[in-house]
Amino acid sequence: MISKLDLYKVFCQVGKDKSFSKAAKALYMTQPAVSQAMKQLENELEIRLFNRTPKGVSFTNEGHLLFEYVQSAINLIETGEEKILEFKNLTTGELKIGVGDTISRHFLLPYLETFHNRYPNIKFKIVNGTTLEMCSLLKSGGIDVAICNFPIEDPSLEQIPCLDIHDIFVCGQEYKNELNEPLSLERITTFPLILLEPKSNSRKYIEDYIRSKGIQIEPEFELGSHDLLLEFAKINLGIACVTKEFSMEYLDNGLLYEIKLTESIPKRSVGVCFLESVPLSPASMKFVEVIEGK
Repeated sequence: MISKLDLYKVFCQVGKDKSFSKAAKALYMTQPAVSQAMKQLENELEIRLFNRTPKGVSFTNEGHLLFEYVQSAINLIETGEEKILEFKNLTTGELKIGVGDTISRHFLLPYLETFHNRYPNIKFKIVNGTTLEMCSLLKSGGIDVAICNFPIEDPSLEQIPCLDIHDIFVCGQEYKNELNEPLSLERITTFPLILLEPKSNSRKYIEDYIRSKGIQIEPEFELGSHDLLLEFAKINLGIACVTKEFSMEYLDNGLLYEIKLTESIPKRSVGVCFLESVPLSPASMKFVEVIEGK
């Protein structure tokens, strides 16, 4: 049996053409099939929709009223299908990305440029926050993908590492003169330490690693951004734990100096993550491919 939606599509076509035979031709149906479909619709609604004459058909008052509503509904459905096609073809849409300021500046920007050049009609919405906040937004649907510091201990998230990063300790000129040989982590903790705030995933990684060695850590300063770590260390307020790959401008220009350790901190990574149980939108999928270098 023909579906109710299909019945209404036939109904609209008959109304436009004012003829069963013309509607049948437009819909690639037989004239008897169109006639039978309209009888079915009238029976289901228990009302006559058409006046049938040898010259064709015309609406009854009830049929004309129904036509106005059904035509609007069909047009909305067709518009929705067109919009879906546009999203699939990436000719429109919005991509919501969660990322921290430091990763945005030192990692994400070139990929945004590449993606925008390929798909200029996709709009960006960039949401800033910590890794923990990004994970929460992913689960609530506030963002499509997040660019985060790994590791993330959350089995509901798909995680794709993209860049290896290394945590190092740096200092300004005054401390450099004191530190002429490699230091142990235990010795490092005797200096005034400058670290990110506790809710940062980077801070948690460093703190967990140092404590795994049986060493307690009590920072002198806890700051909200990586750039502030660099600036505080530059003016000799203490020794800062920073991401080497995001600090090269300071290191290369001699504004800060890397402190050699007797034991290097294991590398970690920056990458893209998204909900494992929810399919990515076409725009999100293409964005992940750009970051992966595909």
